Amino acid sequence: MEKIPEFIANHLFLFSLLIGLSALLLWNIFGHAAGGIMAVNPAETTRLMNHEKGIVLDLRKEEDFNAGHILNAVNIPEERISEQKETWSKYNNKPVILCCTHGNTSPRIARILKQGGLEKLYFLRGGVHAWRQANLPLASVSKDAAEA
Repeated sequence: MEKIPEFIANHLFLFSLLIGLSALLLWNIFGHAAGGIMAVNPAETTRLMNHEKGIVLDLRKEEDFNAGHILNAVNIPEERISEQKETWSKYNNKPVILCCTHGNTSPRIARILKQGGLEKLYFLRGGVHAWRQANLPLASVSKDAAEA
């Protein structure tokens, strides 16, 4: 225990690297919650949808959405999120759960929506992939309905 200061003095670069990586890891884990955006799992998502009338915004491309999406989800592809503010801004008083394919895009878009005025923001940790892994149902749009 008394050799720790000596180790730190002899290996200042490695110790600094350890502190930096630890800070980044903690920011990655807890940064969204600090911004008022909570990560939820599929079970919590269904609870928000059923008991609090939560709305799922699916950020995937239209083709992926049509192939399989969470029931009653609204599709707003991530590249069109800014131009469709009137669509998502009407959900200000409801919980909004963002989902993407693997859960990587949703936190970034959640920050944009938070700045746009949405209060109750969540994102589905693991995205639609986690939803499938939990064996929860997905709705799909047939080609005929999509073309109509």
